[in-house]
Amino acid sequence: MSDNNYDVIIIGTGAGGGTIANKLAVAGKKILILERGDFLPREKDNWSSAAVEGEKKYQTEEIWHDANGKEFSPQQHYYVGGNTKVYGAALFRMREADFGKVLHFEGISPAWETSYAELEPFYTAAERLYVVRGNRGEDPTEPWSSSGYSYPAVSHEPRIEKLAEDFAAQGLKPFHVPLGIMRDNDDPHSKCIRCDTCDGFPCLVQAKSDAEVAAVNPVLGRTNVTLLTNAMVTHFETNATGSEVTAVTVSRNGDRLKYTADVFVVSCGAINSAALLLRSANDKHPHGLANSSDLVGRNLMKHNNSIMLAVSRCEVDTVYQKTLGVNDFYFASDAWEYPMGNISFVGNVDGATLTAHAPFIVPGFTLDMVARRSLAFWLMSEDLPDPNNRVTLGKDGSIILSYKENNTQAHERLKEKTKELMNRQRKCDVHGGGCHVGVFAGNIYVSQKIPAAGVAHQNGTLRFGSDPQTSVLDLNCRTHDVKNLYVVDGSFFPSSSALNPGLTIMANALRVGEYLLAEME
Repeated sequence: MSDNNYDVIIIGTGAGGGTIANKLAVAGKKILILERGDFLPREKDNWSSAAVEGEKKYQTEEIWHDANGKEFSPQQHYYVGGNTKVYGAALFRMREADFGKVLHFEGISPAWETSYAELEPFYTAAERLYVVRGNRGEDPTEPWSSSGYSYPAVSHEPRIEKLAEDFAAQGLKPFHVPLGIMRDNDDPHSKCIRCDTCDGFPCLVQAKSDAEVAAVNPVLGRTNVTLLTNAMVTHFETNATGSEVTAVTVSRNGDRLKYTADVFVVSCGAINSAALLLRSANDKHPHGLANSSDLVGRNLMKHNNSIMLAVSRCEVDTVYQKTLGVNDFYFASDAWEYPMGNISFVGNVDGATLTAHAPFIVPGFTLDMVARRSLAFWLMSEDLPDPNNRVTLGKDGSIILSYKENNTQAHERLKEKTKELMNRQRKCDVHGGGCHVGVFAGNIYVSQKIPAAGVAHQNGTLRFGSDPQTSVLDLNCRTHDVKNLYVVDGSFFPSSSALNPGLTIMANALRVGEYLLAEME
């Protein structure tokens, strides 16, 4: 066997690629992991809002285009660990009903052909691998589980605890968000120090369960594992019939390299994975590799997301807000007969963050003052698959995203519902009274929709299913057209739910890894 031939080549080290690499490495398979970026440097700027939010220091300088040709820089992070290096580590299971058909005001969220029960053991395994902390039984929409969390939920700080109590007094069922951060409550030796630069930032002390820390680093140094960084995969080569991939071509440090394997696993993120297959067109696959269905790149979903600031009369002295969630309006409820989505929090915001995401207009206030008096909500609603929302390539091979928002009525209602809930808040006695969220200067709520560049939740571009005419991947995430090519990032989603896709990607990567191990026996 050539030194450049492997059992499995894995492209990408994020939630999908890093996780399946861990699974296959532990099982002893000879694997090559190709990552287009490098290790993200550990430096003080990891915790600097000016560097991370203002300068976009760790974000790619790559330029994409929208359907009208307008340039934008996507919120992509090309490092070992992928976008998980800066994710908020909110690791939810999809709800059991999310796997079935769900009726929305603006259309149908289609059913998956894989059930929650089939994925449940892998959810449990992923929660353990990524050391998720949470409390079972608090979230009214939480699906059944074969196991509790290995660690208790990260505790609320006093202002967030007060808010949870007030929500409960309104008849809601607030819960602790399941988080992949290594915070041991009240332990002075906790690896996580509970800082205010977590969500959206790299973790300087490596206390966030990103794919590098939790999955990739633990298997480096094994003789059966090779990781090449700064290795940009340009395209696949196939055999004469186009039925199998025979090699992958890599651009690395000015060199053009070629590697072979029995199996190839793609996990570049839903947008880049689709682009890679499109760039790998050949005479047997003239419209892109594995694209006989004409669905490669189609049905892009990325959620309807907004950040809403509820500005208080007094300062909100929380360090880490992201512990509270509300799912009472996730499905149809007394408030509306259709689903609205998930209410939770981002990490704290500061003046530098607000400046980077201007316009946040609050008359008479500096952005620093607004930040000190804000609760920062993250509102998420499901977007629906649309074949016209898609990834295509420009003549130079650059990425073009055509995306038109849908299911927006649900998201607007979720924002209004959040305002309504906050207007019902009792007075806050954290500072001895007089603090009432949302009433300062006439009910200040500052809301900003996440822009087109916000692709952290990208999924759906290579949907899976049993019918080759209506899906790109089979139910084991192997392409219908090419028998040794698999995809394990969020590309396979047929619908997006209204929760962070990270844990589902991780769980599915473990599921596909188990299938591959059985196939390779």
